[in-house]
Amino acid sequence: MRYLYSLIATCLLGVGPHVSANDARVDICVYGATPAGIAASLAAAKSGKNVAIVEPTARIGGLITSGLSHTDFHSFESLSGSFLNFANRVREFYAKKYGEDSQQVEDCFRGTFAEPKVNLLVFETVLGEYSNITLFKQHALRSVAAREIDGVKTINAISCVTSGGLPVEIQASMFIDATYEGDLLAMAGVPYRVGREGRDEYGESLAPATADSQLQAYNFRFCMTKDPDNRVEPTAPKGYRREDFLGVLDALASGKIVSVFGYPKDCVFKGQTPPLPNGKYDINDVSQSLVRLSLPGQNGKWPDGTAADRQQIFNEHLRDNAGLLYFLQNDASVPERFKQEARQWGWCKDEFTDTKHLPPQLYVREARRMVGQYVFAQRDSEHAVDGDWRDARATLHRDAIAMSDYGNNCHGTDHVGPRFGGKHTGDFYNPVPPYHVPYGVLVPKAVDNLLVACAISSTHIGFCALRLEPTWMSLGQAAGHAAAQAIQRGVAVQVINVATLQRVLWNDFSATIYVSDVLPGHRDFAAVQWWGALGGLHRLAPMPKKPGERGAKIHGQYYQATPGHEVGLDLPLTEELRQRWEALLPRGVTVPVNAQTRGDWIRTAFASAS
Repeated sequence: MRYLYSLIATCLLGVGPHVSANDARVDICVYGATPAGIAASLAAAKSGKNVAIVEPTARIGGLITSGLSHTDFHSFESLSGSFLNFANRVREFYAKKYGEDSQQVEDCFRGTFAEPKVNLLVFETVLGEYSNITLFKQHALRSVAAREIDGVKTINAISCVTSGGLPVEIQASMFIDATYEGDLLAMAGVPYRVGREGRDEYGESLAPATADSQLQAYNFRFCMTKDPDNRVEPTAPKGYRREDFLGVLDALASGKIVSVFGYPKDCVFKGQTPPLPNGKYDINDVSQSLVRLSLPGQNGKWPDGTAADRQQIFNEHLRDNAGLLYFLQNDASVPERFKQEARQWGWCKDEFTDTKHLPPQLYVREARRMVGQYVFAQRDSEHAVDGDWRDARATLHRDAIAMSDYGNNCHGTDHVGPRFGGKHTGDFYNPVPPYHVPYGVLVPKAVDNLLVACAISSTHIGFCALRLEPTWMSLGQAAGHAAAQAIQRGVAVQVINVATLQRVLWNDFSATIYVSDVLPGHRDFAAVQWWGALGGLHRLAPMPKKPGERGAKIHGQYYQATPGHEVGLDLPLTEELRQRWEALLPRGVTVPVNAQTRGDWIRTAFASAS
C-alpha cells in the first residue's frame, strides 16, 4: 500500500517526456546505458512506458562498444531475447552493406562478433526507434532523493550533473541500476558486497577459506588490426616508464612465449580468433600466462571510489597495457623477431576516434554486488541433484527470468611474484550446464521501486558465471518488463507476479531455461519454456560423466548445443513420463488425456493453462 500511494502521487504530478529543458519526469529511469541498460529501456518502452536512460559517459553500449567484441557464450542455442535481436541486427547490417555472401557476414559469427563502431551504431539505431525513450549522455549521478516508511525506501528522483556542470533532476516511478559498478543502488543505501565470501558462507568449493576484499582483475579490451591501410601506430602512453617493462624480457627468453600476439595461449596479447569483420581483433588477457594484461590488486578502490579514484585506476591500467605494447614494438632490448611481429599491429584508424583510437572504458569485470532477495551462488549453476538422481540440467529455479550457459570464470584476484613471470591467484574456470537465474537476484530487500540488472545479488563465485553481456542483457530485459508490470499493477518490485513476467519474457523471445531444440521463434517456444519453468524438463536426461559437458567444438570456446537439453517434441510419451508430468501440473490445468507425444502433451497443457 505504501508503494501504491507513492505511485498515485507520481501519476498526479504527471508522467511523460521532459517537463523542462533540463529536468525530466518519466515512468522508468534506467541509470547506465550498458547493454543491460539498453535492454531494460527497450523492454520498458515496448510495455508502453516512458523511459529515461541516463549514461554518465559520452558513449553508450558499455563494453560491447568499448572493445569486448568477441561476446562470451558457449552455444548459439543459449542466445535469446534482447541479445539475440541485437546480434541479428548486427548480421543484417553486414549483409546489407557487404552482401549475404561476404567475408564480413561470415566473420561476424551470426552477429556476435562485430566492430565496436558497428555495435554502437546498432544500439543507437534501435534506441532511436522508440519515441518514448529519452537518452541522457554525460549525466553523472550525484544524489538520490528517497523517502522511507517502516524501513522500506521509495526513490523519488535522482540528481545528475552534466559534463558542463548543469544540474539535472529525473523523477520516475521506477528505477533500474544498470551500471557495472552498482552506483545507483549504493547511493540509494542498498546493502552490497565487495570482495570474496568465505568458503563456508555459501558452501562454495571455489571460494577462499576466509572472506576478503579481493576483486576479479581488470584490463583493457583493445581493438587492433594488422591492415596497413587502417593501422595507427601506437605511441607511448602518458606516464610511460621503460623500466616498468624490462621484466618481460625474461619471459620472452624463457621459451614459454611463442609470439606477442596469439590465441589462446603462449603469447602476450590474446587476439581472439576468428578475427572480427574487416580484419580487426578483440585483444584480451591471456589466462595462466607468464605475461598478463589483467592487474589484480590494482582495482581495489574502483567499486567505492570517487571519479578521481577511478580515473587514476583507468590511467594506470592504460599506462601498463598500452605501455607494454609500446615497449615490445620499440625498445632496443626486445629480441628482433618479437619486435618485428609486434610492429605489424596497431590501433584501428576508424575505431574510438574521439579517444585516440583507445577504448573509452576499462573492462570492469566485477565491482559491487547487491545483497538482495536471492543470492546467486556456486550451487545455482551446477547440476541439479534430487535424491540419487543427478540431472543433466542445472538447479531448477521456478521463478527464473533469464538463463546462461557460461561457467564460473575468474581472471584472478591477486598476484604473487614479479609483474612479469609471477602468478595470478584466485583464478578458476568451472564447467557447468546451462543454468537459470531467479528473479530475486534483481530485487533489493527494502527499496520498493528499484531493480538491479548488472551488479546483481550474487556471491563472488556466482557472479563469475553471470558477468557476461548476453546474460546481463537478458537480466536487463527482465528488469524492464518487471518495472513496467510493477507500475501497471501498482505494486512493489518485491511482490510482482513472476509467472506473468515470465510469459511476457517468452512472448518477447527471451528464454528462462535452455532448450536446445526449441528456440525463440519456434511455435512451441512459450509452451516449452512454461513447462521447463515448472520442472517438466528435468529428469529427462542424467548428468554426463563429465560435469558441464558440451557439444562438439565449433571454435575456441564456442560449441554445438549442450547434450541432454533437448525436449524431443516428437518423441512418444511413455507412461512413466506421463504420470510424472501429471504430478507437476498446476491446479486448474486440464490433464492432457489423448496426447501421444511429448509435444502434444505440452501444447495441450499449456493451452489449458493459458
